[in-house]
Amino acid sequence: MTSPDVRPQKVVIIGGGISGLSAAYYVQNIAEKAGLPIELSLLEKDGRLGGKIDTLHRDDFIIERGPDSFLARKWPVIELSQELGLNKYWVATGPQAKQTFVVHHKKMHPLPPGLMLGIPTQWTPFLKTGLISPLGKARAALDLILPKRKETGDESLGHFLERRLGREVVGQMAEPLLSGIYAGDAYDLSIQATFPQFQQLEQKYTSLIKGMMISKQRMQQTSRLPAMAQKSMFLSFQGGLSTLVKALASGLKRAQLRTQTAVKGLHKNESGYRLQLNDGQTLEADALILATPAFVTAQLLEEPELRQLLAPIRYVSVANVVLTFNQEDINVPLEGSGFVVPKKEGYTMTACTWTSSKWPHTAPEGKVLMRVYVGRAGQEDIVKQDDEHILSIVQQELRELTGLNAQPLFYEVNRWFQSMPQYQVGHVERLEQLTYKLNMSHPGLFLCGAGYRGVGIPDCIGQAKQAAQNLLAYLTKKAEP
Repeated sequence: MTSPDVRPQKVVIIGGGISGLSAAYYVQNIAEKAGLPIELSLLEKDGRLGGKIDTLHRDDFIIERGPDSFLARKWPVIELSQELGLNKYWVATGPQAKQTFVVHHKKMHPLPPGLMLGIPTQWTPFLKTGLISPLGKARAALDLILPKRKETGDESLGHFLERRLGREVVGQMAEPLLSGIYAGDAYDLSIQATFPQFQQLEQKYTSLIKGMMISKQRMQQTSRLPAMAQKSMFLSFQGGLSTLVKALASGLKRAQLRTQTAVKGLHKNESGYRLQLNDGQTLEADALILATPAFVTAQLLEEPELRQLLAPIRYVSVANVVLTFNQEDINVPLEGSGFVVPKKEGYTMTACTWTSSKWPHTAPEGKVLMRVYVGRAGQEDIVKQDDEHILSIVQQELRELTGLNAQPLFYEVNRWFQSMPQYQVGHVERLEQLTYKLNMSHPGLFLCGAGYRGVGIPDCIGQAKQAAQNLLAYLTKKAEP
């Protein structure tokens, strides 16, 4: 039992996106269960909470300005949803969203069933697809007999997949799918930081295809996920992803949530840390969680060595264009969930989601909602253009690729500058060095967020929970006599 005379430990979380909000939630809950008195503050420089999660309700449309869903098979978001009582609001992808298309020679081709990030797990559909030439298919099949790589160090995701499956599969299948996750170049991204399981499967089974087939089968047999999460690869909420943000914020009743509050300086002192705020005030903290982009974290940390380890985590700018239509004006079939566009096709668009087909709850009866994506590594200039210019390019490319010539009821361009972190080769090793040096030079300061160990919503939640556990373990040990 904690003495009422014990001074509450002051905990500050910088960043009010999904990582910061989740960290605050776990700090509050774990501290309460442990009987550890704390004063919790969360600081966000923008005027709202949620970061890239931003749901707009307009004319009965549910529009996601940022991400539109989360990966259902990742446990952290499932667990958090259940704890917050939000699982009753889950929605799965619609029945029309079973198929995804990819542009090949300016025509739509369905991705073959059983494809997992460009890796075939069913031979018959892969051999029948028109996306890959007979020579490309033969090259991919060599994966079954090629020896595994002797070295176990990091390499780029693109080089790994090309080594196993050939350049054609990478360029036509894997790369366009990757663009939707990282907006990156597969030949720059670290295999160990993005899909370490691929490297592990090669080492265990030699063949990546064989390993993926076995892994897929075992995952289906042993899954502990709820029924809806087992049936749908992606999930969202009836009212949009901001449902999760609102639930987290409303649950932080004992925390001080401060928006429009930027941290201009962070200084270590004898008792902990002193924060200089943009309004001229200062704030003391016994322990901190920085749930900020890596470049913001680098600005706050004073040591050149720490900044040097953070510097390689660069961010790509992207944008999306939301388009709404009357169903009767649509002159093309909106089959599947949408399509992705390989870089080699030469288009500005990277992907297009038929949102109201993928998520039927997002559009009222008789209306259509879609989102077109632009911007990726090496092609970021489009994001800086004005709305009308971006819209004209998107409409022109939609007409060329799909025949769609309807005029939208309304549109919206959403820009996300420096939003997509790029995990370059060596990322995991640099993170280990960063964590070690932080523990030595900044005890009680912890990091979480998309720039470090996963870009998706579940990954950010998982990192936030771990950061909260580490912080409270630190404070508990610090309070020991």
